[in-house]
Amino acid sequence: MDSLVKFVENEFVQKKEFPVFSAGDTITVYYEIKEGEKTRTQFFKGVVIQRRGSGATETFTIRKMSGTIGVERIFPVNMPALQKIEVNKKGKVRRARIFYFRGLTGKKARIKEVRS
Repeated sequence: MDSLVKFVENEFVQKKEFPVFSAGDTITVYYEIKEGEKTRTQFFKGVVIQRRGSGATETFTIRKMSGTIGVERIFPVNMPALQKIEVNKKGKVRRARIFYFRGLTGKKARIKEVRS
């Protein structure tokens, strides 16, 4: 059964090449929005909180602050509307899922940057 699922994923799911990113990185995701007949590109810039799943079901969660309100969005990696992903900053965190980041405010909500 597993091999059948993997076969279908490999054959029918279109894989796009995106840069390597992980939790703590600040990224910008460009995706397509359809409004009636028109399509436009919108972007969402924020900190990656987690990556979960594998293969065709892999997703990643991004959090940004809109004023004083935190906004999170979950993107499937294989979503056809995704156009490109830019890695703005590489962050240094010690966990794969940084849910504690939701409770931090002010200077404590900063993530150290890894320079390479």
